[in-house]
Amino acid sequence: MWPSWVKTRSSDSNAASTSTALVAAGASPRLSFPSPSLKDLRTLLAPDHPAGDPSSASPSPRVFHRIRVAASALRVLRTLQQPSSAAAPASGCAGELPAPAPAGAGGRVVLYFTSLRVVRRTYEDCRAVRAILRGLRAAVDERDLSMDRAFLPELAALLPEQQQRRRVALPQVFVGGRHLGGAEEVRRLHESGELRRIVAPAPAFPSACARCGGERYVLCGACDGSHKRYSLKGGGGFRACADCNENGLVRCPGCCAPAA
Repeated sequence: MWPSWVKTRSSDSNAASTSTALVAAGASPRLSFPSPSLKDLRTLLAPDHPAGDPSSASPSPRVFHRIRVAASALRVLRTLQQPSSAAAPASGCAGELPAPAPAGAGGRVVLYFTSLRVVRRTYEDCRAVRAILRGLRAAVDERDLSMDRAFLPELAALLPEQQQRRRVALPQVFVGGRHLGGAEEVRRLHESGELRRIVAPAPAFPSACARCGGERYVLCGACDGSHKRYSLKGGGGFRACADCNENGLVRCPGCCAPAA
């Protein structure tokens, strides 16, 4: 038959192929290993978090609890910092500071503003507050500080003590003898719907005045708007008119109550 060396070679080749298959089988898992280097060893050893774990998807409820506690503490601190007079029962807006009653108090709305356009921000605030109050159809006693400087010391006397230390800001609104606030307070109350309830006791908005055309001022009848009158006292001469302001104007008697 076959020589003995042929049989020996075939058996050696079978053994070699078997050992090669075993080595390949043992090396195949090593080739499919997802992390061939040691830099991802910590990631592989870390425990897997379940997909539905709420702690990894959303912050802890303790965070929201601390936020609520901080907000309530700030509200309490603001309440304690207000003057003791703020604790008195309010007839208008809750928490507002009472002030001495301006002229014509008793539900009427008094607005201190300016019609000058020198400071654009102040002018825009005054125009916006006037538009809001007129939109509520409430009678507003408008007192323009640019038309009559006598309103400036009057406003400074009506403001609370905490605002007298600073520069007087316009506009300022008083309702029923109580200080309502400036432009920001009026806007906030108007957006929340509280301003309509506050000015509800005020008289209804009258029709346009036929005497002043809604300007609230007319020429002085004593000096014809010149703000000067001839006087015989002291040897004669012209003196400043005592009936009008520095612009020679007086408040319209048909639609405005006399100022304080």
